[in-house]
Amino acid sequence: MLHFQSMKVINLASGSDGNVTYIESDEAKILLDIGLSCSEIVKRLALINVNPEQIDAIIISHEHGDHMKGADVFCSKFNKPIYAHRSVWVGLNNKLTKVKIENRRLFDGEEFSIKDMIISPFSVPHDVPCFGFSFIKDSNKISILTDLGHTTDRILTSVLGSQIVYLESNYDKKMLSLNEKYPLILKKRIAGPNGHLSNNDAAEFIVKLVVTGTRQVVLSHLSRDNNSPDIAFDTITNTLSTFGILEGKHVMIDVATSRPGVMFKLR
Repeated sequence: MLHFQSMKVINLASGSDGNVTYIESDEAKILLDIGLSCSEIVKRLALINVNPEQIDAIIISHEHGDHMKGADVFCSKFNKPIYAHRSVWVGLNNKLTKVKIENRRLFDGEEFSIKDMIISPFSVPHDVPCFGFSFIKDSNKISILTDLGHTTDRILTSVLGSQIVYLESNYDKKMLSLNEKYPLILKKRIAGPNGHLSNNDAAEFIVKLVVTGTRQVVLSHLSRDNNSPDIAFDTITNTLSTFGILEGKHVMIDVATSRPGVMFKLR
């Protein structure tokens, strides 16, 4: 009987209120970040016919609550291991009081495997230690990078060869500048080199991705207050068109929201 290699990925939540992405290979079922309550994660996994008992591991990108809110309860209830970079664990240890010592898995930046999937971490510039990840199975590669203030050639090299990239497109520059609810110090943090990517910054990086072969991008981690799916999509696609890159022809652009998104399958 022939057995076909495959990967699946779906964003179960994205944005200011919580971030969860599910990645599956032939053998492994992984959650990247777990920024919703345990009960809500169980509900969303049920939508894709996944039992929480089937999850092999949770990987945490960084210590902010919208990326690890449900980790303590989920991992203790279902006895699941949590993987995070050694520097990220410095901020997680006191927040995850219910996770067993043997379920606290550390990595130092090198590739590691969970069953048949290779996970390749790379640091990204944020105001706390933070990591993006590529998930690799044979010739398939999916990369996820959110919560970063700027991109670099090193980050681009890390995601080269990805068929699908989930990329932060956090804020619209005009909306952020005019937002009267945000103090100036917060605006400077968001727009700073260790804050978040604007729609314009994301567009510039997507141009490089398309040139190197990526054909599917999912705009992620949109700000609830300083962006909208329509504004992000229009800004990105308009910028791409100035480089002769047409959405729908040269690259597909989707937008992740607070609700479960599209399930992508690679074979």
